[in-house]
Amino acid sequence: MHLPHINPVDIQLAEALQLKINQKTKPLGALGVLESLALKVGLIQQSLHPKLHHPKAFIFAGDHGITAENISLFPQAVTAQMVLNFVAGGAAINVFAKQMGFDLEIVDAGVNAEFASNLPIQHKKIAKGTQNFLYAPAMSNAQCLAAMQGGEALISKSVAQGSNVFAFGEMGIGNTTSAAAIMSVLCGLSVHACTGRGTGLDNQGLLHKTAVIEAAIAKHQPALSSPLAVLTHLGGLEIAMMVGAMLSAASHQCVVIVDGFICSAAALVATKIQPNFLDYCVFSHASEESGHQQMLQHMDARPILDLNLRLGEGTGAVLAYPLLQAAVNFLNEMASFETAKVSQSHA
Repeated sequence: MHLPHINPVDIQLAEALQLKINQKTKPLGALGVLESLALKVGLIQQSLHPKLHHPKAFIFAGDHGITAENISLFPQAVTAQMVLNFVAGGAAINVFAKQMGFDLEIVDAGVNAEFASNLPIQHKKIAKGTQNFLYAPAMSNAQCLAAMQGGEALISKSVAQGSNVFAFGEMGIGNTTSAAAIMSVLCGLSVHACTGRGTGLDNQGLLHKTAVIEAAIAKHQPALSSPLAVLTHLGGLEIAMMVGAMLSAASHQCVVIVDGFICSAAALVATKIQPNFLDYCVFSHASEESGHQQMLQHMDARPILDLNLRLGEGTGAVLAYPLLQAAVNFLNEMASFETAKVSQSHA
C-alpha cells in the first residue's frame, strides 16, 4: 500500500498564526486550549484563515474472532444489531451527529452478517470478522492492506465532495481486546496496564481478558516487528480501515478528530507509521476505559473533554466539534488590539 504523504509543520506559518492569536483583544493565553486548537487547525490547513467545511463522521464496524474466548459481556451479534440501529437513527451518535451538523457514514468493514445492499451504509466488508488471534493472525496481510485502502478511498471521496474535518468512531464487540493488545505492544506497557472492563466485565472477567491478551501476544511476538504487523496480527478490520482513513485525512490536510480508546489505538498505529500524523489530530476526550490515559500520554496527546464517556461510536469526537468551531471563529472574527483600538499590556 502506498502510504499517504503527510507534510511537516510549517514553522514560519506557526509563528504567524501565534502572532495573530496573541494580537486578539485578550490577555496572552487567556483562551487556553482554544488557542492551541486555533493554531493546530491553521497549521493543518496551512492558512491564517482556516475554515471548517462539511464535517463528516465515519463509524467503522467490524467483528472479532477473539470473542470466542468470552472476553465480552455482549454476544458478537450485537455488532450487526447496532449497525441497524445506526441506520434507523436510534443510537447516541445519531443524536449527537444531527445536533452538531455532521454527515454520518456507517461503514461495514468486517461485520459477521449480511446486510441488504439497499441499506444506506458503505458496504466495504473485507471478511466476516477477524480470526481468533489467540490462535492465528487476526487477518492476512492482504486483508489488512485492503481495509486500509478502503478507508483511504472513503476519505478521498469525501474530500472531493468538500469535507475537511472528520470525526472517527467504531462499533465492534471485542474491539477493546484488540485495542489493548495493540497498545501493549506499541507502547511497551504491560497487558494489565492496558486492559479495561470494556462493556462492563467484573473482576474475574477482567483477569480472564488480560490472560487471553497476554497469551495472544506471546504467541505472535516473533512476528510483531512493525506497526503493520501488530495491526495485522492483533487488530480488527474496522481498526485497520480507520488507520487508512486517518492517514488519508491527514495527507489531505484535514482535521482528524479522534474518539476514545479504540480510535486512539488506530491513531497510535497511524503515528507509528507516520510520526507527524499527530500534528493533524484533535483528541476529543479522555475515555473511562482503563489504559486510555496512558495511551494518550504515550502520544503526548491532550484531550479537550473529560466527560466520563466510554460508549464509542464517535460520540466524544462529535461532541468536541463546537470547541473546534469556537477556536476557528475567534481566530477569524475576533478583533485585534489594533483594529479595535484597544491598548495592549506593557508587560
